[in-house]
Amino acid sequence: MRGINKVMLIGNLGKDPDMQYLEGNIGVAKFPLATTESYKDKTGKLIAQTEWHTVVLWRGLAELASKYLHKGSLVYIEGKLRTRSWQDKDGNRKFATEIVGDNLVMLDKKGEGSSFQQPEGFGNFNGDALPPVNDVEEGFPF
Repeated sequence: MRGINKVMLIGNLGKDPDMQYLEGNIGVAKFPLATTESYKDKTGKLIAQTEWHTVVLWRGLAELASKYLHKGSLVYIEGKLRTRSWQDKDGNRKFATEIVGDNLVMLDKKGEGSSFQQPEGFGNFNGDALPPVNDVEEGFPF
């Protein structure tokens, strides 16, 4: 049986995308995404709980994010969880779990500070195929 690794998030960017280029001019953008859930506790008080996710986009999606997204942008991200590991300079093993996005929808409405206005019915951007995991350096540059 095969497994399913699918993540769908709607949230706001915590900072502008960090765009970098790997060997072969492969673009990669990374940014924190905040998702907030609200619920009422036993006393009826509204509680908001925010989770932070690290989103990584490759190639065309990375370029798009770098050009049009900014801190506070509201986006829908679809992708998969990926955990990577590396050794730091002291030889300690480090781990990072990230959302590798393969679909992006910009949800900002006109007049909300977005530098990009989507035409009606437009907004799904699919990224180019991701490189195989073994093509990505263990010591990811950011």
